[in-house]
Amino acid sequence: MPSRPFPSPPLRFRQVHLDFHNSPHIGDIGKKFDRKRWQETLRKAEVDSITLFSKCHHGWSYHPTQVGRMHPGLAFDLLRAQYEASKEIGLKVPIYLSAGLDCAMAQEHPEWIELNEEGRPVRTQPLRAGFDKMCFLSPYLDYLCEQIVEATELFPDCDGIFLDIINQSPGCSPWAMQYLAANGLDAGSLEDRKKAAKEGLKRYYERTTEAAVRTRAERPVFHNSGHIWRGRRDIAGFQSHFEMESLPTGGWGYDHFPESAAYVSQLGKPYLGMTGKFHTTWGEIGGYKHPNALRYECAAMLAFGAACSVGDQPLPSVELDASTYEMIGVAYREVKAKEPWCTGAVLAHKIGLLSAASENTPDARENPADTGAVRILLEEHLPFAVLDREMDFGPFAVVIFPDNIRLDEALRQKAAEYLAGGGKILLTGESGLARDGGGFALEIGADWEGASPFEIDYVRPRQDLRPEAVDEPFVHYQRSQRIKATKGKSLGEVYDPYFNRTYEHFSGHQHAPRREESSGYDSGVLHGSVMYLAHPVFTAYRTMGHFTCRRYVAKALRLLLGNDEPVHTNLPSTGRITVTQQEKENRLIVHLLFAPTVNRGGQIKLDAGTQQSVGRGVEVVEDLFPLRDISVSIRVDGPVREVTLEPQGETVKFQQEEGLVTFEVKEFTCHQMVAIQR
Repeated sequence: MPSRPFPSPPLRFRQVHLDFHNSPHIGDIGKKFDRKRWQETLRKAEVDSITLFSKCHHGWSYHPTQVGRMHPGLAFDLLRAQYEASKEIGLKVPIYLSAGLDCAMAQEHPEWIELNEEGRPVRTQPLRAGFDKMCFLSPYLDYLCEQIVEATELFPDCDGIFLDIINQSPGCSPWAMQYLAANGLDAGSLEDRKKAAKEGLKRYYERTTEAAVRTRAERPVFHNSGHIWRGRRDIAGFQSHFEMESLPTGGWGYDHFPESAAYVSQLGKPYLGMTGKFHTTWGEIGGYKHPNALRYECAAMLAFGAACSVGDQPLPSVELDASTYEMIGVAYREVKAKEPWCTGAVLAHKIGLLSAASENTPDARENPADTGAVRILLEEHLPFAVLDREMDFGPFAVVIFPDNIRLDEALRQKAAEYLAGGGKILLTGESGLARDGGGFALEIGADWEGASPFEIDYVRPRQDLRPEAVDEPFVHYQRSQRIKATKGKSLGEVYDPYFNRTYEHFSGHQHAPRREESSGYDSGVLHGSVMYLAHPVFTAYRTMGHFTCRRYVAKALRLLLGNDEPVHTNLPSTGRITVTQQEKENRLIVHLLFAPTVNRGGQIKLDAGTQQSVGRGVEVVEDLFPLRDISVSIRVDGPVREVTLEPQGETVKFQQEEGLVTFEVKEFTCHQMVAIQR
């Protein structure tokens, strides 16, 4: 689908996304709105931008409307009052409209609801609480576009349009069935229904974007799907910027944001991270996370080159919660002090991770190979960027192809050109095999004999690649590829189990023990600038989290990098390090982060918005402990004049030898920036 060129507006660093979804059964909407108190609360919390609601998931508008339905419990123009009060104190004000969910229209026009292949409404059942998903192939899209245009005409100087819940399922609504029939497609075919869903999204992106910018071409527009899809450049082209919804306690986890930011950072547009003040997720009225968690989450956003946004939902009366904004203020006062070292900063990472999701599952929120690779790189303090095949591999010292990236001719040629230009590639599992099934598409320096017949096996790396304290073969939980080194150097041996565990033969509680002798196959091979590991190590680490796998992979990657290893530190595995560059100031910023997470509470389940006592726990940050005597060595081009702790302004002693700058941070808590001035 054709995209739209957008200017790249700078984003404010301290934003609030003010969720405001209200049932029609609640009255007195906005009755406690007080202009002065509103302004004082936001100023005290150091908020500099706030996203306000034109229309919520229930389908109600919060201003008089000639198109939509004003909330029946609202007696005045609430959005106008909020908007003018915020603008008066210098805040930017983007405007929110729920796009994919609209209960009011679902009741008035049930024929506009998205239906699954069984003819049932998507998202809810008749007797369960929840929202109905609207079909973008239906006339609902006309209605939505009229609402967007009306909002921009009512608020022509608004600072953007935020459209939410953007997806289209391969269902069987009357409108999808009409499209299928008109285009000679088979409603019984999932692939054909996916084509209809893709057309629905195409129409949505083209028409809503046009509506949003009709009265002002440079107006920012963001379409939110809860995740930034890797490899979907057709969608990225409709975004003026990116807002990465990633509430760690709301199901995203603490590793989702780094993974997403590492990809978005390469798309050439401004971006922010979006967390929430909630203990769990959106709509948790009266829920509060610990203030230290918000401090850490905002610091992590800065460390990955992002601005910050915190989600909140006030009571229907619209009186901003004092405790919430005191908590936000604690984090945002720190953000404000750090902004001079974050403005215009971009990630300066030398390890590229070609996303398996972008190649295989671009519409999936999580890909195990990607997530496992990200976790290893984070825990081993190897700063990275996440790539898709359209990005330039050239700036990276090494590019990782994780686990299941088979190469077509275009990707093979891109990889070959990158290698010819001096790059290095790490392949794992099935990565590097030709997509047409004809063996390896790149020369790995080994013979390949197909996949192992065993579901698990054991690895004994060569001496310099062995995990600490483990000299014996360790179990690997995923099926390997059978290789024997020829031109390349072996990285270790594979030991087979006696048999696969089945009802016919098993031994003990888990997998069968290993045989005493090596299988004769290699666990990996290094051939020039190409390293290959025979196991899907990243998927395995995502699944099992075993330190033996992580240390083996990290040592192998460092061997491949050699003198190109960009940074080294003695942070614990739960610590994080990133490097950003401010070109105008000619300096690098090293970000050190540390906050231990812990699973708290019992198991919970959010069933259509209703909390029940079954499901999973919540990963939280509460206690922040200082780390001491943290050493960092980083490769820097050109002479360094000064190293300082920021925003403290304290000078740090450093050494620079052969391009390697080494310094030590005596102590920090949560987040420390170290400026390297060239």
